[in-house]
Amino acid sequence: MSDWIKQRREQLSKLWSGWTTVQKIVFAGIAVAAIGGTIALLSVSASPSRVPLLTRPVTDPDFLDRISFRLDEENVAYTIGNDGRIFVENESAARRMRAILTREQLVPPRTDPWELFDIERWTQTDFERNVNLQRSITRALEQHIVALEEVDAASVSLVIPGDRLFSEDQQPVTASVIIEPRPGSDIRENRRKIEGIERLIMFAVEGLQSRHITINDRSGVVLNNFESLAEFDDLEIRRRELQVTRELEERYISSIRSALEGIFGADRVRVANINVDLDFGKFTRESEEFFPIITRQNNPRTPFDDSEFVLNIPRSERDFLERFEGTGFNPEGPPGQEGQTPPEYLDRAGVVGSYNREELTRNFELNRTVTNETGAPSVQRISVGVALDGRWEWEYDDNGNVVMNPDGSISRTYTPISPEDLEIARELVEAAVGFSSGRGDQVRVQHLQFNRSAQHREEDDVFRRQRQVQQIILFSLLGLAALLALFIVVRIIQRELERRRRRREEELARQHQAMREAALRSAEEEGTEVEMSVEERARMEMHENAINMAREHPEDVAQLIRTWLMEE
Repeated sequence: MSDWIKQRREQLSKLWSGWTTVQKIVFAGIAVAAIGGTIALLSVSASPSRVPLLTRPVTDPDFLDRISFRLDEENVAYTIGNDGRIFVENESAARRMRAILTREQLVPPRTDPWELFDIERWTQTDFERNVNLQRSITRALEQHIVALEEVDAASVSLVIPGDRLFSEDQQPVTASVIIEPRPGSDIRENRRKIEGIERLIMFAVEGLQSRHITINDRSGVVLNNFESLAEFDDLEIRRRELQVTRELEERYISSIRSALEGIFGADRVRVANINVDLDFGKFTRESEEFFPIITRQNNPRTPFDDSEFVLNIPRSERDFLERFEGTGFNPEGPPGQEGQTPPEYLDRAGVVGSYNREELTRNFELNRTVTNETGAPSVQRISVGVALDGRWEWEYDDNGNVVMNPDGSISRTYTPISPEDLEIARELVEAAVGFSSGRGDQVRVQHLQFNRSAQHREEDDVFRRQRQVQQIILFSLLGLAALLALFIVVRIIQRELERRRRRREEELARQHQAMREAALRSAEEEGTEVEMSVEERARMEMHENAINMAREHPEDVAQLIRTWLMEE
C-alpha cells in the first residue's frame, strides 16, 4: 500500500514539474472552484427549508411592517429576503397565514393568481398550459371564497377533463370545496349562504353545473346537500306559516281589545278564543270578462240611473253575393270527335240550372277585461269568541256608608250586560276582524260572569285596612283632644291656685305693712325712736322707688304689669 502511494506521488510530482505556469494556474483555479462549490452546496443543503408566504416580493414598507407584525402576533417564525420575499417554516403555516392575511386585507394589491403564466420558458406544451390554467383558476376561486366574511379558509379542487370526440364520452367538470367557517358563523345552517358559494363556483368555472359541486366543512359534512334538507325546509315553511298566523291573530286580538276595553273596561273583556285559517297555497288564475260599452255616464245628481250603454259596436262588415245560371261545365273532345262523357251524364247535358249564394259577415267590438291573479296568503275563515262580564257595585245605606255582610265582607250587587250592549259589542268585534259571512266567519259575544272571588277578597282586605286606619286615626285624635283638654283644665286650676296664693300673700304683706306703718306713726306721735331693721328699710326704699317710678313713667309700669299678667 505504501509503495503504491509513493508511486502515485512520484507520478504527480513529475506531472506537476512538467506543466507550464499557465497550466498550473488553471488547475489551481479549477480545484478552488470545486472546493468552493462543494462547501456552498453543503451549506445550502444543511440550512432548513423555507416556504414563501407570498409569490411576489412585498415592496411596500407599510405592508411589510403590517405583515411582520401580524406574523409576530401569530408566533410564526419567518425570514425576509433582500428582495422583500417573506419565508415561513412550512406549507401549513403558509396556508394558515395566507388565510389570515386575506381575511384582514393584508395581501398586497399586486398579488395576482394568474402570475403562473408569467413564467418564461423556451417551450411550453398544451398540457402545461392547461395545468397552469387550472391552477390559476383554482387559486383565484380560493381567493374569491376566502374573501367572504363568513369563511376563514378554503381549499378548492377542480377536475377539468379533456375534450372528447363524442359527447357521450365527455366527462363533466367537477369541483370539491372544503371551507373553514369563521368562529361564530352560521354558514353551516344557512342555506342561502351555501347557495351563494355554490353559484360563485359554478360561474367561475366554465361548464360546471351545480349537481357536480360538493362543499364540505373540515369535519366532512356535506353542506350543499339540499335534497336532504327538504324536510327541514318544509318544517321551516310550516313554522313561518304558524308564526304569520299567530301574528295575525294577535293583531286581531289587539283590535278587539282596543274596540271593547274603552267601553266596557279592561277587566271586563276576555277574548276566549280566536282562530284564523290562512290559505298559503300558490296559484295563478286568468279570467276574461265581457261587459257592455257605456255611451253615457250616470249623473250622480239624479235619484235614478240614467246611464246608457250598448252591448257591442260594429267594427267591420263583409257582404258576399254569388249567382249562377246555365248548363254548367260539359267537357267535350276535339271538333268532329265524339265526346267522352259517360252515358249517365250525357242525358243531363241540356239541363239548365241556377243557384244563389249570399254571405254577410259582421265583426263587433266588446268591452273585455283580462285579469291575471297570483295567489297570495289569504284568510279563509275567522272564528272569534268574546266573553263580557257585568258590573259589581257596592251597596250603601241611607247615610252613605258601605253595607257590610255578617262575615265582614262588602255587600255587592251584580248587574249583567244587557242584550243591546251584547249586540253592539258583536258589531264592534265584526268590524275589528273584517267579518265576512261569505267565507263562513263566526263571531260570538256572550255574557259570562267572571270569577272575581280573589279580587273581592283583596278589595275587602284593603277596605278593612283602610277602615281600621281611619278608626285608629279617629281614636288617636280623640285621645289627643282629651289629653289637651285635661292639660288645659289642670293649667287653669294651677293658675287659679297660684293667683289665690299670691293674693293671700299680698294681703298678708299689706296687713303687715299697714301694721308697721301704724306702729311707726304711733311711735312718731309719741316721740319715741323706733329702730328699723335693714330689710325693712330696703323694702321701704324699694316701695318708695316703685311709687316714684309709677308717677314718672306710668306707661312703662303699665307694660310691665301686662307682661306679668300674660306670664301668669
